[in-house]
Amino acid sequence: MAIKHDSAREDINSEMLGWARAQAGLSLDEAARAIGLKDSTKKSAVEKLSALERGERLPTRSQLSRIVQAYHRPLVTFYLSKPPIVAELGADFRRLSEPVAPRDKGLLDALLRDLRTRQSMIRSILEDDENREPLLFVNSLPLTTPIEQAAQKLHCFLEMDGVTPKDVNSPSEHFNALRQSIERQGVFVLLIGNLGSHHSNISEKIFRGAVIADDMAPFIVINDQDAQTARSFTLIHELVHLFVGSTGISAAPNSEMPRTRHDKIERFCNDVASEVLLPSRSLASYAPIETLDEANEIIPAIAAEYHVSEYLVAYRFWRDGKIRQDVFTALSGSYAARWEAAKARKREESREKDMGGPSYYVVKCHRLGQALLQFVGQNIRSGELTHTKAAKLLSINTGSVERLLSQAAVAGYGRAG
Repeated sequence: MAIKHDSAREDINSEMLGWARAQAGLSLDEAARAIGLKDSTKKSAVEKLSALERGERLPTRSQLSRIVQAYHRPLVTFYLSKPPIVAELGADFRRLSEPVAPRDKGLLDALLRDLRTRQSMIRSILEDDENREPLLFVNSLPLTTPIEQAAQKLHCFLEMDGVTPKDVNSPSEHFNALRQSIERQGVFVLLIGNLGSHHSNISEKIFRGAVIADDMAPFIVINDQDAQTARSFTLIHELVHLFVGSTGISAAPNSEMPRTRHDKIERFCNDVASEVLLPSRSLASYAPIETLDEANEIIPAIAAEYHVSEYLVAYRFWRDGKIRQDVFTALSGSYAARWEAAKARKREESREKDMGGPSYYVVKCHRLGQALLQFVGQNIRSGELTHTKAAKLLSINTGSVERLLSQAAVAGYGRAG
């Protein structure tokens, strides 16, 4: 039912209010609180929202603005005559241990929609660039390729021959070096774990990485809610997805036998990524690990040497048949519990002290990455991008675009224009 907005002479489709709320995974009560509706003597907040969705009353301008934010939908959504066709966002390669809550699913869907929109904007500009050629490595790696051969192909792509983890000092330096190598090859690598606020954080249990395997504007997204030690593996895992040509989202590796083609792709990406970061020859001299105590003595040292997670080392031992399933399962559980405890401590520390550290713009530059920042800066200067579209690509306010690009140049992300 379309109703007339008296003050702005705009037609709001009340049915879209209910549809968008449901897609965001919010109950009537949750949505009413998010929008800021209050109970009154005549009606509760939930009753007021129900009346909006039935078309019995109109949202005010401020309410509509809060609805846009709470439901993570553009304003135009609420003027449509019917729900939009859901865009294809790729395959779901996850094998989750428990169902995803409706709200978390809504947040992830919104993040992926935004990612696809930004990627499409970049692709449309690159298609008009006569100097831009399709990236031949995308969809160039058959699943039948032997793991070590596939890993060697990625080593060459990354220009890592002769470079070892000893050349860096920490997992974050390791990740940054890998990211820079990948971005130099034309891939956009972003760190995104929420929709712009910690209130919308998406757990690494729900997704660790996503990829758009496009041969003009390939995108890799790493969930920055995950541990620093896990990010290099996720990055290379998603890079393998690009080589395989499979767009989609991924979660943590698991030890279940592959049953579907998606499972087989995910296992292949896990195995190739683990071989790239922790070559078989590095574990060849180790005898099988028989006990949990033995694993906890050996694995941390290897993880520290190669700047990877202990989980990845345990996974390699398990895939090589050097750890029993029960030991690997116990290790996986202990790593997960330790990470949850670390996150809880970090949250508590943040509450107890003033937030210091890098500025907003420095953090934002790191999350966006050199490839995207350079692309935006160059295309603003050439006139291909307006500041409004640049703000959309950078996920910031229009007025902050120039300041961010200036910070990018100062922070060493190359020329911002």
